[in-house]
Amino acid sequence: MARWCYRHRLVVLLLWVGALFGLGFSASTAGTDYANVFSLPDTDSKKAYDLMEKAFPASAGDTDTVVWKVDEGSVRDQDVRSRIQPALDEIAGMKGVGGVTGPYAADAAGAAQISGDGRIAYAQITFTEQANAVPKELVQDVVDTARGAGQDGLEVEVGGQAIQRVQEPPTGLAEMVGLAAAAVVLFLAFGSLYAMLLPLAVAVFGVGMGLFSTQLLSHVTDIPDLAPLLSSLIGLGVGIDYALFIVTRHRKGVLRGLDPEESTVVALNTSGRAVLFAGGTVCIALAGMLVTNLRFLDGVVIGTSLTVVLSVLAATTLLPALLGFLGARVLSRKQRRVLAATGPEPEKSSGPAARWSVGVQRRPRTIAALALVVMAVLALPVLSLRLGATDQGNDDASTTTRKAYDLLAEGFGPGFNGPLQVVVDGGDATALTASIKDTPGVAQVAALPPASGVTVIQVVPTTSPQSAETDTLIDRLRDDVIPEAGAQAHVGGVTAVSKDFATVTGDRLPLFIATIIGLGFLLLLVAFRSLVVPLTAAVMNLVAAAASFGVLVAVFQWGWGLDLLGLGKEGPINAFLPVIMLSLLFGLSMDYQVFLVSRMHEEWVHTRDNARAVRVGLAETSRVINSAALIMVCVFLAFVLSGDSGAAMAGVGLAAAVALDAFILRTALVPAAMHLLGDSNWWLPGWLEKRLPHLAVEPKEEAAPATAAAGEGPASVVHGFVRNTAGEPVEDATVTLMSQGGRELDRVTSLADGSYILSVPAPGTYLLATTAAPPLLKRARRLTAAGEPLVHDVELEEAAEVS
Repeated sequence: MARWCYRHRLVVLLLWVGALFGLGFSASTAGTDYANVFSLPDTDSKKAYDLMEKAFPASAGDTDTVVWKVDEGSVRDQDVRSRIQPALDEIAGMKGVGGVTGPYAADAAGAAQISGDGRIAYAQITFTEQANAVPKELVQDVVDTARGAGQDGLEVEVGGQAIQRVQEPPTGLAEMVGLAAAAVVLFLAFGSLYAMLLPLAVAVFGVGMGLFSTQLLSHVTDIPDLAPLLSSLIGLGVGIDYALFIVTRHRKGVLRGLDPEESTVVALNTSGRAVLFAGGTVCIALAGMLVTNLRFLDGVVIGTSLTVVLSVLAATTLLPALLGFLGARVLSRKQRRVLAATGPEPEKSSGPAARWSVGVQRRPRTIAALALVVMAVLALPVLSLRLGATDQGNDDASTTTRKAYDLLAEGFGPGFNGPLQVVVDGGDATALTASIKDTPGVAQVAALPPASGVTVIQVVPTTSPQSAETDTLIDRLRDDVIPEAGAQAHVGGVTAVSKDFATVTGDRLPLFIATIIGLGFLLLLVAFRSLVVPLTAAVMNLVAAAASFGVLVAVFQWGWGLDLLGLGKEGPINAFLPVIMLSLLFGLSMDYQVFLVSRMHEEWVHTRDNARAVRVGLAETSRVINSAALIMVCVFLAFVLSGDSGAAMAGVGLAAAVALDAFILRTALVPAAMHLLGDSNWWLPGWLEKRLPHLAVEPKEEAAPATAAAGEGPASVVHGFVRNTAGEPVEDATVTLMSQGGRELDRVTSLADGSYILSVPAPGTYLLATTAAPPLLKRARRLTAAGEPLVHDVELEEAAEVS
């Protein structure tokens, strides 16, 4: 497949471009139909919602609020009314506004919209569409008209879901900032503009097609509006990372003497296999959310999994085509000049990564202990984790939605922003209303006129919707007040729904964690034929999750650094976030585990030396893992700019998780633990070995020959002459024999007559790379060796000057 894509690169590129533009046109024509469906069967709030829907059919449109406050006097003063009422009338006349209910009506309902001290009042605006369908131009006109009525001594603010949409940053800002940060990291890693652009192009195609597909699917199934943001977040991260792993392996092959086509094939046959496996683990982890049976998450699974699949497809088909267009230009100019002048690089690890790997081998106990202490300290805040829901009270203090929220809390009490709805369908509603009024924690109670035998009692708590005291009040109403009154009633409303969602999520979290950890264990068990490797990975995933949630609690629940990040006010952690974060964290952690351990396993298969396998695997993969992690951290942190508190929370949490996982766990704790465990890392009972299916992450390479008796020599040889196109011998040409996976097996220098001879370990297919001093061109050819010596002559052409 890689070779076909390389050779038919123009066809592949046109197919991808056509698919992207085709999906984009279809998605823009169809529009969006995202729906946040919080289906919580068998919960009290769901029963209340069902009764409300039958007796009081909800209006079709979104309801938002205009709030105003005077510094002196009363909102009833004529000069205040003369500014506010015309603005409300103008808003009521706008196309797309269903109606405006203000406080200046003569009936008692209007008077209830003015605070007790007369300084704060509000009006409700009902649009004809749901919040995500209201045109932003209309919402902006409403905001401008309402706030335009303000003056010195009269503050006017606007709140609500539709209003929140117009104060979000421009769509795509987070993605653009993330891509720009990733571009800087990639350029520093590669030193080549062309190589830097490759992972970005793969990510753009994968994420673009994933978002367009998700948008189209929103018309046929329920997909929440958070799904596109999370799809972008995870898609950019894995898309860039997967392409980075493949491009890094390809560049290494070119530097070692392979021509670009053979190097591409080798890169896809090695790192490409790992990418397929890693992408599969991410999708499996995401699918693990389905065991929670929360419909809200079903759409998230669809959007994110589809984006990951398309990103993997782009990395394994589009990327080889792009590599074909670049050829040797995937290297920097300096690297091309050095390669032409000195020949291919030897297969060895050097630099900081190699020194760090040696250091881990020498002091595994010290490094493991330090890493565990750091992770344990960061995990401590997780003991205070409280699940809930964010609202506009968590917006930044400078936004009009946050100001409106605070004004309503100031004028009508902190519980006014999240009233409870006690829905009564049997028993004495009047007696229940009186009992609720006497319940501690209740500020206001009002029973609405009954309809179809159902009465709704509006209950305003004395505490904010996110406080633990409000949760206690809900439990008290359900467990004590309603049963004692002998009524058949259910507690609903947004605050009660959020509480029930958090409770259900918390109850199902252990099953979810057990599912994804168990699936990951089985995958790694089959891939690496070891019991200890997957067990180590499972423990590390739990450690990473605990530490990352500790960071999340410290930032968003305790408020450490929120002002610095511009993320508003502290509050509980979104109830859905643990499930989403654990899925993404598990998938990304598995990526790094696969790339790290697959290289160790490859070395172990060839040498049976655990210390060498761990040292070489860490030295050769830690740099690319750290680069990939740094890119992901940049992409995830960029979603702080998304304007969505859920996406910002997920971005910060995942950035912390990836940083801790890559920089502490995978490059310190995991290799240190594997050094301490020794050969037992690769232990697998014989009876289990026979029953496990075979799933190779790394390509199958020719087995090393059985140990020969003294003097028997290698299994075979390949020999011949290196000549130029005129038939003259080429002296001092470097001839390298490599396995199909790119592993160097033997290397020699041609003699004065151009002759060379290489040892072949066993019959099989190999790569033969030949490089000579300029102006001769390097060549790589695939050859098949049998048990007899193989003659293979190499002809080198003159190369054009490197530019």
